[in-house]
Amino acid sequence: MKQQKRHTVVDSPYGPLTLVADDGVLCGLYMTEQRHRPPEESFGPRDDTLFTETEEQLEAYFAAESKEFTVELRLRGTPFQRSVWEQLVRIPYGETRSYGDLADALGNPKASRAVGLANGKNPVGIIVPCHRVVGSDGSLTGYGGGTERKRRLLDFERGAQGTALF
Repeated sequence: MKQQKRHTVVDSPYGPLTLVADDGVLCGLYMTEQRHRPPEESFGPRDDTLFTETEEQLEAYFAAESKEFTVELRLRGTPFQRSVWEQLVRIPYGETRSYGDLADALGNPKASRAVGLANGKNPVGIIVPCHRVVGSDGSLTGYGGGTERKRRLLDFERGAQGTALF
């Protein structure tokens, strides 16, 4: 039985976000002009009723009322990519890690370049926080949604640390 994809587009402080679900489970969150964004026709028909929980969690995040996401995800990638994405969700809100730090956490200190490539293919930006990965010197290296968005997301999280009610 073929799986059915559906999508919607929601507003955010970082521009429109396209949410994609595969059989009702979130499998994509894409920004406009995002590198590695699949073609629009692969997102399936528009369905604005399917994404209520994801939209609520994104709204809470952008309002600095929540630091984490609990929506179910269906991440498709190689075993290595999925292991990198699992490390991304462990990076605390408002903090950063280097590609080398992630490679070390995976037990392969020489894999920082491969970690960077896997990070760039993350299909669920923001929720799987690839924006929290920086160069070894702390520089804002590439980001699929653009370096300016990455800077704004990190500044937002760092600023929200002191203002959120937790």
